[in-house]
Amino acid sequence: MAVLHETELYPPIKRFLQARGYEVKAEVMHCDLVAIHPATGETVIVEMKKTFNLALLLQGVERLRLTDRVILAVERNRKKSGAVNQRFGDLAELCRMLGIGLMTITFYKTKAPVVEMLCEPGDLPVRGRRRMRESRLLTEFRERSGDYNTGGSTKRKLVTAYREKALRIAWALSTHGNLSPRKTAELTEIVRASHFLQKDYYGWFERVDRGVYRLKDAGAKAIVEHADVIDAWLQTRHPIVKGEAIDE
Repeated sequence: MAVLHETELYPPIKRFLQARGYEVKAEVMHCDLVAIHPATGETVIVEMKKTFNLALLLQGVERLRLTDRVILAVERNRKKSGAVNQRFGDLAELCRMLGIGLMTITFYKTKAPVVEMLCEPGDLPVRGRRRMRESRLLTEFRERSGDYNTGGSTKRKLVTAYREKALRIAWALSTHGNLSPRKTAELTEIVRASHFLQKDYYGWFERVDRGVYRLKDAGAKAIVEHADVIDAWLQTRHPIVKGEAIDE
């Protein structure tokens, strides 16, 4: 059940903190909710919004100037409409990285709202650095011979290192006719040329005889579409490769 007003979040949050022993008051010095524990003197500030957004996050960062125990509170809509409601795990990790707590309040028609703490203020991030993915990122970067994509583009197929190598193989077949994997590797400087020819991930190559492959129409179209990639690669090689055929 979606709430209509932000103020509907306050009562269940207040009860939740009171159950933890805090004295709670609303709208203190522009803070949505301030709670102080009588025994320890610990101060908690809660900022509320119906949905998680940048304004709420910036509010939380600003409140860290007042106390190191800041909690952001949002409704968890059971309909799960919208991208944010699908990514509470990511939002909680973001809050951990900032040292901020995150809680959600789920409302029901026939029972009391449920408050859930996704992370406490000061919790350490739970997702460490992913070394394997970092290694793949660096490998992909290094194996691209140039920058053939436009940041933020979604419609044109990306020129990955894999696609670039496949294009080089397509060029070799287009320029020199049917080839063996070994000869293709020599022409393209791709050691694993046989892998590209045999797997044929893009549907560009076809085996015509034992150990011999030809270029399909789809591959020829790809060469035209990505002529800039081929030209840039050829510029890095000896000029004779582009202008003259190599003896088979």
